[in-house]
Amino acid sequence: MSFTLIPFENIVRFGQANMLNKKLFNVSWILGRFCNYKCSYCWPYANTDKPDHLDIEVYKDTIDEIKRQARENGFTEFHFSFSGGEPTAYKDFDKLIEHYCNDNVEYQSLHMTTNLSPGSKWWTQWLLATECLQRRSITASYHAEFAKEQEFGDKCLQLINSGVFVTINQVMVPELFDEYYDRCKRFSDRGINVTLKPQSDPTASRIVDGYTEDQLERLQTGFPQNWQGQKVMQMYFEDAKKNFYELDQAERMNAFGFNKFKNWTCAAGHQSCVIRGVEVKRAYSCAEEPLGTLTGGFTLFKAPSKCVTGTCVSSADSKIPKWKQYEN
Repeated sequence: MSFTLIPFENIVRFGQANMLNKKLFNVSWILGRFCNYKCSYCWPYANTDKPDHLDIEVYKDTIDEIKRQARENGFTEFHFSFSGGEPTAYKDFDKLIEHYCNDNVEYQSLHMTTNLSPGSKWWTQWLLATECLQRRSITASYHAEFAKEQEFGDKCLQLINSGVFVTINQVMVPELFDEYYDRCKRFSDRGINVTLKPQSDPTASRIVDGYTEDQLERLQTGFPQNWQGQKVMQMYFEDAKKNFYELDQAERMNAFGFNKFKNWTCAAGHQSCVIRGVEVKRAYSCAEEPLGTLTGGFTLFKAPSKCVTGTCVSSADSKIPKWKQYEN
């Protein structure tokens, strides 16, 4: 079924499939804003050329405390997603990953959003350090001002051939849409998944204006995700009549304008949390006070609660299970 046939106006329950089907706790973690690139189009708040990471022991203790509280709430499996800035630029990133992986868990997965700037040797070591995990995935952010297309694609294929699910993330700036789309097609033709990401405004509260109807249609349907010859459907939806629908990735929801969930019940803060700087939050988009800090302590919600935020633009937030009425 075409993604355009999903009746988003009638959806009453949805979420990322593995969060609905597993006792999975999800963490989305901005380690710091330090980045080895200085892209001309990057929002000022999103990067710095000065290392801003905390001590490795703070991060290790945070992982342990999240897992402890999540287990108290009934979650026994874990997915951690690291981003930045550039997470691989953190000098103790290898130690952090080693600590995360060193846990006897039936299912544990790892995601990373990275510019892929480290060399092949670094990635070979990363592959060895994470081979015990049940799933590894990478969002590879391509930045034409610094990266070379052929080399970037070669690194993606190295990871894919080693069992890592890779998708290239491209923010589709309206005035450069055709140029970026053509490059994405070249990556796709090499067998690499591509995510077409709508551009958000500087406050990350809405999608920018300027897309044509044709561009919106391509954002909604272009480059569906595949893995080892099979369609990937990460998102699950249910309408009021108990009909079920699937979508390959949460990022595409913004292209359909399905991102307003105020007063829905949401599992964010209970089945997931985000970390930005020293703050532990319910979600990136949430208007609520933080759950606490890495250095002063934090407390996860004991149960899902109502959404109080107008728009949920971040795909890290929108994939968290939500429903219009509490279901036992």
